[in-house]
Amino acid sequence: MHTATLTNEEQIKVPKPIQEALGVRPGDRIGFEVREDGTIVVHAERAERVGLMSLRGVLKPNVRGVTVEQMNQTIRKVAGGE
Repeated sequence: MHTATLTNEEQIKVPKPIQEALGVRPGDRIGFEVREDGTIVVHAERAERVGLMSLRGVLKPNVRGVTVEQMNQTIRKVAGGE
């Protein structure tokens, strides 16, 4: 039998063999159903996982182009040349 301890924050660490049996990983949800006869049923809900490459292009950078002359002016300003 595997056991877990309830923390003061009302959290438990599910033992690794139980995680494997449920097929859960960090981020997944585990639901509990209490039946009339007192039986508790555990349900595993896998979190939807998104591949990193599928997020490509979601955010557009807020970048505007600058010319070489604008860069040189900024460098001169910072260096105290203007």
